[in-house]
Amino acid sequence: MAEEKKIRVLIVDDERAARERLKDLLQKESDIEIVGTATNGREGVQGIERLKPDLVFLDVQMPGLTGIEVVKKVGPQHMPEVIFVTAYNQYAVNAFDFAATDYLLKPFDDERFEQSLARVRKKISAHEMNDLQTRLAAVLREVSETPSPAPPRYLERIAVEMRGQMRIVPVGRIIFIAASGDYAELHTADATYVIREQMQVLEDRLDPATFFRIHRSTIVRLEEIDALLYSEGGDYSVRLQDGKRLKVSRSRYEELQRRLGIASKS
Repeated sequence: MAEEKKIRVLIVDDERAARERLKDLLQKESDIEIVGTATNGREGVQGIERLKPDLVFLDVQMPGLTGIEVVKKVGPQHMPEVIFVTAYNQYAVNAFDFAATDYLLKPFDDERFEQSLARVRKKISAHEMNDLQTRLAAVLREVSETPSPAPPRYLERIAVEMRGQMRIVPVGRIIFIAASGDYAELHTADATYVIREQMQVLEDRLDPATFFRIHRSTIVRLEEIDALLYSEGGDYSVRLQDGKRLKVSRSRYEELQRRLGIASKS
């Protein structure tokens, strides 16, 4: 029996954590072969032209060349299947939903990733590449003719998949985030949402003027802190506006004081 042909994948993303997340997920798939990674758009163009992958996970916003510019440089007629990866708002989702095989909105969970792969497998087996190229050319014309708004630097909302639906949680509602094994809990005033994401990735994508990582397992909205607490034994914590107490690492306490505009004791 002939060996099943594997789907050859190239990952193009300027964030190391994002590349590693995709690699971890893809390595679990028996019909996937990761042929390379690229850390920016220019490397992505070179990788597509040299490696001829069947599928590219392509970050939308990168320094140098954006995901859109990568497609322009390679040419829609020469592009493999594309799953756009974006941490930005609904603009990106609307712009690329009909142009690519699929999109992943960062941070995404395992189930959403599997849905994207299923769409790719279906399209490759059905030989729909010509249709994809036509749609990519169409979106490039639209984007070229219509200036796009600059995407926000930090997350404005986080997609949470639950019970067959995708809930959008505005970052402005999050009071604090707590690590829970391989997951992160987003705590708002009225609910807790669970996503599969690393705390470092969330810390990097949240506005540091608004959020601070007080502990390796906790990120808190600064304006929600009501008081800094400490004991004679040298243990530190914060009390939030709702009365909840959260532990603060000793190594982060002085920086937290500075972030809150409090002069540390000499």
